[in-house]
Amino acid sequence: MLNPNRDFTILLVDDREENLLALEEMLADENRVFIKATSGNQALRHALRNDNIGLIMLDVQMPEMDGFEVARLLKTNQKTKHISIVFVTAINKEEHYMLKGFDEGAVDYLQKPLDINVTKAKVKVFQHLYQYQQELKYTAIELRRINQQLEKFAYIIAHDMKSPLTGIIGALSLLEMDEDGELSAEECKEYISHSKEAALYLANMINALLDYSRKSLADQTVEEVNVQDMVQEIVHNLFLPPHVTFKITTPLPILWTKKLKLQQVFQNLISNAVKYNHKPDATIELGCQEKGDLYEFYVRDNGPGIPFQDHENIFKFFRTSINMATSESSTGVGLSILKLLVEEQGGKIWVDSDPSLGSVFYFEWKK
Repeated sequence: MLNPNRDFTILLVDDREENLLALEEMLADENRVFIKATSGNQALRHALRNDNIGLIMLDVQMPEMDGFEVARLLKTNQKTKHISIVFVTAINKEEHYMLKGFDEGAVDYLQKPLDINVTKAKVKVFQHLYQYQQELKYTAIELRRINQQLEKFAYIIAHDMKSPLTGIIGALSLLEMDEDGELSAEECKEYISHSKEAALYLANMINALLDYSRKSLADQTVEEVNVQDMVQEIVHNLFLPPHVTFKITTPLPILWTKKLKLQQVFQNLISNAVKYNHKPDATIELGCQEKGDLYEFYVRDNGPGIPFQDHENIFKFFRTSINMATSESSTGVGLSILKLLVEEQGGKIWVDSDPSLGSVFYFEWKK
């Protein structure tokens, strides 16, 4: 990644060594680095090999290849065309000489013998311009990175909202299909109650998302989260099938964190444990242990397991295990986003799995 505060590198080009030494001594300053070349060919080699050059002080009158030719070649190369060039020349400042220099890509002229104060002032201006350019490049890279994170975040939010919505649709469909009144009043009441609770859960998630979207990363709410209550609420609103048994095996902590992100991790790991387990007696266990300044949580299932060679692949974008790929809804995106969420907290996520026993997903979360 670009560092907008890095040193300012100046390439000095003159066929006379004494001129190079004098120019370097004149311009020496904190955070400046100098590269010296005594010919046009040498200058071109330095410019092509060094990505950090911010300014070229280029003598016009040199044997074999003059400064105009050097400038023209630099400006025709994609890698070097952005570098600012200042001609240092003893040629008179007649208009046709200056225009030729500007046509070849120069941004300024300095007349020999050099005025020390003018030379220093002009170089300082170019240094500031270079730093501003670097800051703009750095900002553009940061914006692209943030946009990519937002796209991934939008995906996982949509995925999380789908779970309670699917439960609501399923419950309402059962009520709709009960034309013969086979369902008891108690069962109908239970389906309606579950639908209402899932709808409220979905509404709370939307409110949390709206609150999240209005705040910068630094301003996002850190709140007290009772992890035990949060997990129980998630499980309740996932409408687990009758063949699935869920158990919390250790007391879960109360911690201060960004609730929405921790909720996303738990909801996705639990829903995946349900979705990919087709055994008649499916079990899911959840627990944690303290690990320094982190909590290490786990979600264990007795599902089909994940082959060892896929343990790392499943956390990469658009990569799935052969057992996960059997599901039509598996995109190979969800676990990679969970990895990003966990790593934001300074932790890591991994899986320990045996195809004959099931899988255990571990992740760390800062206290």
